[in-house]
Amino acid sequence: MSKLRSTRKIRIGCLHIGGDAPVAVQSMAATQTQNLEATARQIEVLQQAGADVIRIAVDSDADVEALKTLRKQFPDPVLSVDLQENYKLAPKVAPLVDKIRYNPGHLFHLEKDKPIREKVGFIIDAARTHGCAIRIGVNCGSVDPDYKKKYRNNPIEGMVRCAVDHCQILDELKFEDYCVSLKDSDSGKVIEANRQFASERPDVPLHLGVTEAGLPPDGIIKTRIAFEQLISSGIGDTIRVSLTLPNEDKGQEIVVGREILKDIEEGRFRSVPENFLDGLNIIACPSCSRVENDKFVELAQEVRTMARYAEKHKITIAVMGCRVNGPGETDDADLGLWCGPSRVNLKKGTETLGSFAYEEILGRLKKELDLIIVEQEKKSIKLQ
Repeated sequence: MSKLRSTRKIRIGCLHIGGDAPVAVQSMAATQTQNLEATARQIEVLQQAGADVIRIAVDSDADVEALKTLRKQFPDPVLSVDLQENYKLAPKVAPLVDKIRYNPGHLFHLEKDKPIREKVGFIIDAARTHGCAIRIGVNCGSVDPDYKKKYRNNPIEGMVRCAVDHCQILDELKFEDYCVSLKDSDSGKVIEANRQFASERPDVPLHLGVTEAGLPPDGIIKTRIAFEQLISSGIGDTIRVSLTLPNEDKGQEIVVGREILKDIEEGRFRSVPENFLDGLNIIACPSCSRVENDKFVELAQEVRTMARYAEKHKITIAVMGCRVNGPGETDDADLGLWCGPSRVNLKKGTETLGSFAYEEILGRLKKELDLIIVEQEKKSIKLQ
């Protein structure tokens, strides 16, 4: 049995999360919102899987028009909108959805001369007018630059401080229907960040997720590690399992989420070896409307297959699907790929190595992977 949660209960449309409400399971449409046929199919897939909340990304007026059409077609699901980098769209999307998610890091980039508090207030006004809930979504790869600079030696503290400060803004604006997420691709960091936040703000509902968990089964295991530790201790009110999957299989995120919750509730915990993540670690994002080439998912699968020979080496490879979060969220990886419409950008740490066609990226990636293995082996010999 999980420990009882102490968060307040908030309303998201006809759904409640927090307090004694069941932990809600949600997912996100992986398609470009303006592709009405594909996005409608995503909503159908997630509905059929039993999603409590379905999130859709909006970053332009054209996306808003597409959302209007989709809402008419699907009047019943609890919909959340991801504002991406365009917070000014809040009044246009608020009448169409039940929750608005904004990223504090993304607020920094638009209208830089305006204070962050003023931008948050703009979103809150729209949410309050139309009865929407809010999610403050803090991600490791897109932390507000001011916090990233101030806490460069302790990024988890930077995430937590950013989340706590934004909660204070919403509190001062007397807006209560909000939750927070603190996500990283490292299960341990997700656990640490959410525990720290919950100790400071035990009243605020938490949305849990391991961002860019990657391909099954590793992505499921990484997610399970975080959820087991947090939910069993009373932390977590809604969850998203972020897996790299073909669009038709996105319902698996909901199925896996419910399986994990059921196991925790019934006391079935899946222990893993302490050195589970000591070898090769492949991080991949779950895909969303920002992905400009559907080859991204196939590429992530090919990277895993190609790199199997290196599974005993402590190396992280990140495969990201877009140009928005991709550059920042590959910085901590030994090798990072972020995908554009026709080419894939390759990085070694924070250094950009070049841009390559989808057909040639695997060969170059293997070359760089081999060089890292040689470097590691040389260091190992010197230490002996």
